[in-house]
Amino acid sequence: MVQQYGDTATQPVTATMVPDDDTTSTQRYEEARAAAHRAMTNVTIIPDQPPSPDQPPVEPDVDPELLAYRGFKFGAAFFGWLIAMAMTVVLSLAVAAAALGTAEILDYSRADAEAQPGAAGITAATIAVLTLTLAFYSGGYVAGRLARFDGGRNGFGVWMFAFLFSVLAAGVGALLNNQYDLTDEVSRPDVALSTDTVTTGGIVATAALLVLTLLFSIVGGKAGRRYHDKIDRLLD
Repeated sequence: MVQQYGDTATQPVTATMVPDDDTTSTQRYEEARAAAHRAMTNVTIIPDQPPSPDQPPVEPDVDPELLAYRGFKFGAAFFGWLIAMAMTVVLSLAVAAAALGTAEILDYSRADAEAQPGAAGITAATIAVLTLTLAFYSGGYVAGRLARFDGGRNGFGVWMFAFLFSVLAAGVGALLNNQYDLTDEVSRPDVALSTDTVTTGGIVATAALLVLTLLFSIVGGKAGRRYHDKIDRLLD
């Protein structure tokens, strides 16, 4: 006979397990890891495509505040022209001194030059063109350094200043010659060359001078800007 205490029969008791904190953290870590793996699996990497020849190059974004400093700068081009003129004088004096020293060493006299007027004329024209080319490269370089941006454009400004001042000087000279007939008072050397030869040589030398000084002014301006580009790359 079973004796019961109370009205309710004894029922079995089920124990409830409380999850441990380390187990929960590990489960969350595994879930986050699985989610990250699924996300990385769905990522599609598109390789860089070379630009199409028909597609125009994409210009880099430029700060609008920097646009005010770009373009042609009158001051940079003007002072570059002054440097070009100063370098012309300095280089001309150096070349003249070197020519006199060479003539003394080689015992080269005026009679020798008159005996070969073509060679003497070509040599003198070549040296003059090279001297002015180096001078305009220096002027373009200074303009590019001063302008900070658009060195080639400001180098072209150096050449344009020289061209405009040359045209102005030629106009003033022609006006004075009409008034006072100055060319008749100049004692020109007697060169044993025909007029056609001298004219052709003058045209060729002038064309070479214009083209080379223009080219080297622009190259010098770009070289002057390259100094600032190096600083920008270091700052980036």
